[in-house]
Amino acid sequence: MITKSMEGEGARAAWLSGVKQALPIVMGYLPVGAAFGVLAHKTGLSALETVLMSLLVYAGSAQLIAVAMFAAGMPPVSIVATTFVVNLRHLLMTASLTPGLKEWRQWQLGLFAYQVTDETFALHSARFARGETDRTTGFAINVTAHAAWVLASGLGYLAGAGIPDVRPLGLDYALPAMFIALLTMQVRNGLHVFVAGFTGLAAMALIQAGADRFSVIIATIAGATFGAGVESWMKRQSS
Repeated sequence: MITKSMEGEGARAAWLSGVKQALPIVMGYLPVGAAFGVLAHKTGLSALETVLMSLLVYAGSAQLIAVAMFAAGMPPVSIVATTFVVNLRHLLMTASLTPGLKEWRQWQLGLFAYQVTDETFALHSARFARGETDRTTGFAINVTAHAAWVLASGLGYLAGAGIPDVRPLGLDYALPAMFIALLTMQVRNGLHVFVAGFTGLAAMALIQAGADRFSVIIATIAGATFGAGVESWMKRQSS
């Protein structure tokens, strides 16, 4: 009985720790999710469709792109293909987290990967780097962030009727601001700053060159390769 009680308290503490760590993401998701809900309302989606999209698709940038394509009258095949390409970066993100998931079962990996976003990826990367790979905490972070996104989408949809235009509210800056905050949490030395700047410039150059859909993926691969090469060279020089 004592052992079970201690295990229950440990699991509860791990879950609360995950919820607490996810709060910065929640604060960023609330305005962005609400903006998506408002836009979905303006596009003509129903409340059920809006909530289900946030529940099943769960990808902020892809959902905003999809809503814009809905509004433009694009065919469903084009919308699905575009969101698929936009979300290809998740393959890179989840692959980089695998060293911290070696002891996990297959079904746990599936559930975990389903709820990995740019923001939770940044948080998990920082956790895993510190050796914090507790499953309960990881799932608490994912579930808290996902629930906040779904809730914000629903509230935004309900508020959509009273908001004629979201642009004056500046909600479109909430997502980039959150990314910047998450990025600063992972920067530990000058190389990280250099690689981040290199990757950002590469993405902008690719966008200007016309590689809109693939710019982030290509820039990420180039930046990671460049950073790994420089880090290996620095280690050889110091040894």
